[in-house]
Amino acid sequence: MNRPALLEGCGVALAASLTGSLLFALFSPMIGSDTLLRLLIAGLGFGYILYLMRRSGQKTGRLLTLAAWSVSTLLIGLLVSSLPLYLLLHIGLVWLIRSFYFHSSLFPAIADLGLSGLGAAAIVWALLQSGSLLLAIWCYFLLQAFFSTIPTLGRPATGKSDQPERGDRFRRAEQAAEAALRKLSSTH
Repeated sequence: MNRPALLEGCGVALAASLTGSLLFALFSPMIGSDTLLRLLIAGLGFGYILYLMRRSGQKTGRLLTLAAWSVSTLLIGLLVSSLPLYLLLHIGLVWLIRSFYFHSSLFPAIADLGLSGLGAAAIVWALLQSGSLLLAIWCYFLLQAFFSTIPTLGRPATGKSDQPERGDRFRRAEQAAEAALRKLSSTH
């Protein structure tokens, strides 16, 4: 697994917030703000999951993930009229995909869900305090950058088989031999 660093996540937050606010400023005179916000939410979410899939190193399931994202986004767009619910469902999709690609057990995934909830709260806080879309997007993605600090438990979620690679077996054998030598040298 190739988890992104916190600083890299801050860069993603900056890029997403600048892109989202610039697109909103450019297209808001032409498109209604509700429709444009929906397009931005879906677009930024899609860009973020592409980034996550690229950084995860996992090769399996990418096509299925993109298909599931597309169908879910289409269904959410057709069935959900409330913008806050639309946003929360997209945040949930991002969480599910990030959990699939980066977490191998329940506890890190639950911690990540908490982080997603904090991100949603940060959006509301930023909009209420400043009314700035740039700040709202920045706060959300900045908090999401902290998912890389969630400790992994169990085996990494890389989709690889349980068979260790040849180098890993050699490294374990070498470590076992060194431990045996240390044990022998300390007793004699």
